[in-house]
Amino acid sequence: MKKMLFLFFVLAAVGLQAQELTFSVKINTLKLQTVDPKVFATLEQTVAEFLNNQKWTDEIFETNERINCNLVLTIQEELSPTSFKADLAIQASRPVYGSTYETRMLNHLDKEVTFSYEQFQPLIYSKNVFNDNLSSILAFYVYVILGMDADSFSLFGGDEHYQTAQEILNTVPQNVASSAAGWRSVEGNRNRYWIIENILSPRVRALRQGLYEYHRQGLDMMSNDVNTGRAIVLQALEEVDKVNQSYPNAMIVQMFSNAKSDEIVEIFKRGTRQEQDRVVQIMTKVDATNASKYRNIKS
Repeated sequence: MKKMLFLFFVLAAVGLQAQELTFSVKINTLKLQTVDPKVFATLEQTVAEFLNNQKWTDEIFETNERINCNLVLTIQEELSPTSFKADLAIQASRPVYGSTYETRMLNHLDKEVTFSYEQFQPLIYSKNVFNDNLSSILAFYVYVILGMDADSFSLFGGDEHYQTAQEILNTVPQNVASSAAGWRSVEGNRNRYWIIENILSPRVRALRQGLYEYHRQGLDMMSNDVNTGRAIVLQALEEVDKVNQSYPNAMIVQMFSNAKSDEIVEIFKRGTRQEQDRVVQIMTKVDATNASKYRNIKS
């Protein structure tokens, strides 16, 4: 009996430490030339273990609450036998209350990933310590995802995670930031620096409010009241429109559109004509490249 109780408490403790993320990881080597393919097979396993086996927060996530993510790292160039340039495609989604549906929170492509890796080299994340560029990039996106997920459940709930992402950016040494693209403000306005700058900017506060309205008050309500939930999603899009006007060309607005465009179309195909007209008006400004997609709402 004592052994059974001991086992119960051990299992309970393990459950309390459940990780926050479930990552599917794929390494593509379409342009592979000289490096042994086994190196990338090991890298794929190492990245998956780094993301899935680490406890990133002090929060308790039940197994069914874990954030589902996909990561595809496509090796574009071999700079040396141990140095690589790659594209990183990353997606994250969370479940919608009262349904089997998952809503995408992030759908992003980072084309500025350079890193060094030797087979069996571990990836290590230590708070406030820079270990290597790949570990920092992966940890940065983990905390962006955690922040977005928290924002979707409570108003501005992601602050702590976004601050951690900013700390990761700030710990990248100047010589690394100068040689490894993606960390500096001077490299255009579409990189990791601008992701976190946008998210923490007061000018983007309305979009973060919109994330909460869109998900917790909108989508999560639809299982009980579709019409009210849809109306609140439209209210959230009004908040996104405000940010688009006050902070033109903000990267985070485009990231929102990349994640949500198809979902918005599907939601408002069943909306009123007035809702459809307003959504088309907003989204053809916010996401002009997909204007024809939004016009199809009314077809």
